[in-house]
Amino acid sequence: MKNLVIIPTYNEVENAEKIIRAVLGLPEGFEILIIDDGSPDGTAGVVKGLQAEFDGRLHLIEREGKLGLGTAYLTGFKWALERGYDFVFEMDADFSHAPADLPRLLEACQNGADMSIGSRYCNGVSVVNWPIGRILISYFASVYVRTMLGFKIYDSTAGFVCYSRKALETIDLDAVQMKGYGFQIEMKYTAYKKGLRIAEVPVIFVNRKEGTSKMSGGIFGEAFWGVIKLRFRKF
Repeated sequence: MKNLVIIPTYNEVENAEKIIRAVLGLPEGFEILIIDDGSPDGTAGVVKGLQAEFDGRLHLIEREGKLGLGTAYLTGFKWALERGYDFVFEMDADFSHAPADLPRLLEACQNGADMSIGSRYCNGVSVVNWPIGRILISYFASVYVRTMLGFKIYDSTAGFVCYSRKALETIDLDAVQMKGYGFQIEMKYTAYKKGLRIAEVPVIFVNRKEGTSKMSGGIFGEAFWGVIKLRFRKF
């Protein structure tokens, strides 16, 4: 069984080596694909310096410029499908997603889910060190999505996800339209409309300690209007 963790990066030099060692140190034998969008801080150089140590388990795609979170994951999904991976994960580089939770997401898919979501909101609110304003925006964004789209995913904007190969082969990756964090909503809603089995696994989300957040007002705007478009799209 081949398991690949995709980690998009932009200026994550403080976190890159730590997250790589944490994930590749797990006993389940995960592999990592870093997709770096031309980080000027040398993130890609850190990854290259570690590749020999991990003997084919650490992979790198370098892209020129910031091309968007969604396009990074779509590039990674296609790369993984071409190379025969069984389960493919989305994960941030900044330890907001705990590497120790990866086996729990994997187990949910091994037990029948086509997609498992590391969910901040399926058991109340499980977020640490976020300003209250950001918690409220994130939480009510998920409420908005549930209301508009009519599906019972409590954390539709979550970026900590495991996909089975079946899920990635069922979703038309070339038809995915949103590029920022709206991408997360679109992937989950598409999976739901395609009849795939989705499980939410409760996790604790911890705000980054090092590096800079990539969130922006444009990201929220894309997600807001994108959800309305999704409501009327034919699948």
